[in-house]
Amino acid sequence: MKRLLENIKVAFQALFLNKMRSFLTMLGIIIGVGAVVAMLSIGTGAQQSVIQSVQDIGSNLIIVTPGNPEEEANIGQQFALRMQQAELKEDDLLAIEREASLITGAAPVVFSSSVVSYLNKSTQSTVYASSENGRELYNMEVEEGKFYSRSDVSNSLNVVVIGQTVITKLFGKIDPIGKIIKIDGQNFKVIGTLETRGTDTFGNDQDDFISMPVTTAQNKLYGLDSYNMILAQSVSEKDIDAASAEIESILKHHRNIRFGEKNDFRVQNQTQILDIVNNITSIFTVVIAGIAGISLLVGGIGIMNIMMVSVTERTREIGIRKAIGAKNRDILIQFLVESIVLSITGGIFGILFAALVSAILTRFTVLETSVTLLPIIIALSFSTMIGLFFGIYPAMRAARLNPIDALRYE
Repeated sequence: MKRLLENIKVAFQALFLNKMRSFLTMLGIIIGVGAVVAMLSIGTGAQQSVIQSVQDIGSNLIIVTPGNPEEEANIGQQFALRMQQAELKEDDLLAIEREASLITGAAPVVFSSSVVSYLNKSTQSTVYASSENGRELYNMEVEEGKFYSRSDVSNSLNVVVIGQTVITKLFGKIDPIGKIIKIDGQNFKVIGTLETRGTDTFGNDQDDFISMPVTTAQNKLYGLDSYNMILAQSVSEKDIDAASAEIESILKHHRNIRFGEKNDFRVQNQTQILDIVNNITSIFTVVIAGIAGISLLVGGIGIMNIMMVSVTERTREIGIRKAIGAKNRDILIQFLVESIVLSITGGIFGILFAALVSAILTRFTVLETSVTLLPIIIALSFSTMIGLFFGIYPAMRAARLNPIDALRYE
C-alpha cells in the first residue's frame, strides 16, 4: 500500500511538471466522460419527466382512440369508409360504462383549438371538452369556483373552467369567475379556474387550455356526433392490463368485430405508453452515449501517445532507477499508475463538466436532467480501463529498457 501511494505521488509530480501537456492529454477523456455522463443524465431525466407527465394526466388511465395504426396506412375510398366507421360514439361509451367491471369510471373527450377572447384581448387556446367525470380522470384540480356538473353536460350549457395561462393572457389580475368570454364567437361563462400544471416534457404548456361540457363542444362549437377519445380508469394499478383487455373485448362485441378481423379502435394504458417511451429514450441514450464514447477512445490514444513521449524523455531516469536496484516490475507499475492517474483525473474533471452542463440545461431549457451514481461509476470505470489499456504498451517499453543503454541516453 505504501509503495502504491508513493507511485501515485510520483505520478502527480510527473503530471505537474508538464501541466499544459497533461491537460491537453486529458482533454479527450474529459470530453468523452463528460459527454457520456451528460447524455445519460439527459436520457434519465427525460424518462423521469415523461413518466411524471403521463402520471400527471391521471392515475391508472386507459385511453381508447378510433382507428387502427396498421389500417391507417391504407388510402382511398375504402380507407375513408373504414375511418368513418371507426368513430367513437356515445353508445361505445355507454357500453363501457355498463359492462366494464374493472374500471371506476369513463369519460368522453373532444379536443380542438379555438380563438378565445375577453373584451379587447384574444388568444388561441386548446379546448378540452369532457363529461363531469373528466375532472378526476384527467387529474384537473379546481383552484377557484367549480367544475361543470352532470346537469351542465346534459343541457349543453355554455360554461367553462380555464387554465392559468388563459387567465394571464385574458384577465391579468382580474378575477375571471363569472366573466363572459367568447370562444369562436360564442359566449361562455367562466365558472371555475384550474390549478397550475406547468409544462410537460416536450415544453407544451399544460395550463393553456379551456374545459367545457362535451355536449356543448359537439353541438355548439364543432358540429360533431363522435369523440376524439374515451378515457377510463382502472380500479387499481395492478388491474390496468386486465381492465384494458376487458374494454377491448366489450368494444369488439359492441362494434361487431368478428374473430380474426382487425380492430377499428385502439386501447392503450399508462403502462404500455411508459414502456414505449422508456424503450425509445433508452435506445436514444445508448446510441448517443456510444457516439460520445468514441471520444474516450480518442482520449486513450492521446494517453498512449503522451506516455510514449514520457518514456523517451525519462529514459535516463529509468536507467538510473534500474542501476540502483529497481526491477522491471517496478518500472512497469510506475508508468501504469501514471497512465491510470492521468485517465482518472480526466474522468473526474469530465464528471464535473457533465454536472455543469446538466445544471445549465435544467436551468435554461425545458430539458430535465438527472445525474445519477450509475453513469458516474460506468464512466470512471471505463476511463480507468482506458488508462490501463493504453498505458500497458508504454509501460512495458519502459520496463524493457536496458539500463546500460538508458544511462547512455542523452
